[in-house]
Amino acid sequence: MIFRLPQFQVGLRENLAQFSLLVIVNAFVGAMVGMERSILPVIAEDEFALKARTAVLSFIVVFGLTKAVANYLAGRVSEAWGRKPVLVAGWLIATPVPFLLMWAPSWSWILLANSLLGISQGLSWSATVIMKIDLVGPKQRGLAMGLNEFAGYLAVAGAAFVTGFIAARSSLRPEPFYLGVVFVAAGLVLSTLLVRETAPFAAQESVTRRAEPMPSPSDVFKKTSFADPNLSSVSQVGFVNNLNDGVAWGLFPLFYLRAGMTIDQIGILAAIYPATWGVFQLAAGALSDSIGRKPLIVFGMWVQAIGIGIVVIAARFREFAAGLCLLGVGTAMVYPTLLSAVGDVAPPSWRASSVGVYRLWRDLGYAAGALVGGVIADAFGLAAAMSAVAVATFISGVMAALRMTETLHS
Repeated sequence: MIFRLPQFQVGLRENLAQFSLLVIVNAFVGAMVGMERSILPVIAEDEFALKARTAVLSFIVVFGLTKAVANYLAGRVSEAWGRKPVLVAGWLIATPVPFLLMWAPSWSWILLANSLLGISQGLSWSATVIMKIDLVGPKQRGLAMGLNEFAGYLAVAGAAFVTGFIAARSSLRPEPFYLGVVFVAAGLVLSTLLVRETAPFAAQESVTRRAEPMPSPSDVFKKTSFADPNLSSVSQVGFVNNLNDGVAWGLFPLFYLRAGMTIDQIGILAAIYPATWGVFQLAAGALSDSIGRKPLIVFGMWVQAIGIGIVVIAARFREFAAGLCLLGVGTAMVYPTLLSAVGDVAPPSWRASSVGVYRLWRDLGYAAGALVGGVIADAFGLAAAMSAVAVATFISGVMAALRMTETLHS
């Protein structure tokens, strides 16, 4: 798609109103997935009598696979047709999700809801990421991504807490999912009526940078996945990061339940991790603009591994909370920084596609975490599955330390 429009001035201050609107929209995107985090694994066991961990975690597998593919398509489509159509399409696809979660008569309907949720998240969240990168330009990319992920994951935490609170005082269904109707309506209205297209900003930035040949889609995939040391390191770390998040989403609530936690306490614990993650991303994103991306990525993975280890050996609420806070801080160090690193390395002409490939690998981690975690948990127990993920997270940080170079100002 070719844009022939007047000058567009990049920068956070210059585009504050539109940037702030996109932050709000992404909060609603995050809230949609937050609805499930505290109660869906419990619903799987309590209402649908699923005992095998692989069966319980199947909703995360479906979510991860569909979101991963949607991430990739969002990058390609947003370069061809623009960012806003991708954002609006994501919200339209999300429309049936809360109703399916409320009234699903069988687990297969829950899986359908999560496939739609995954597609919606892939399109909508990718669009807000790409649009913010377009608006702010290279100087404040880390801060922009910190704000984006702050809004999204603080909303995940808030929705997880509120749905757990509602479930403890009413029932697991349908009341907790009434919120989803509000989230969809608000996100769709704001995206359709108020959000403006940002692709012209990327086109303007391309003019100021050294012209580079436009690679084919397969070349972008290869560069981001394997060939470029920095982009492929980012993809590897993102994959493992969401692998452990998939386990945290699916297995941690069951682990808390076995330790004697109530539904109220599980809701609070399910909120602590993404809340810490969300808040600390503000500082981490801005910090990466000054000290660089690599230190936060490497040490963030190691901090996550320690946090998971603490959760494994914990027995009381405050011990679980301490481990989850550490896990949240480590994830906050990594999450916005990875997106910023992609923006550093990939030229504006194919940056959206590279973001899509990175997010493809990152969210395949959800599916891998659910599958691997479920298989290990069924064979050796919940603690063994969580411990294995902690080890994988630490090794991921080692690999990034050995292969990645600093991308800031590259």
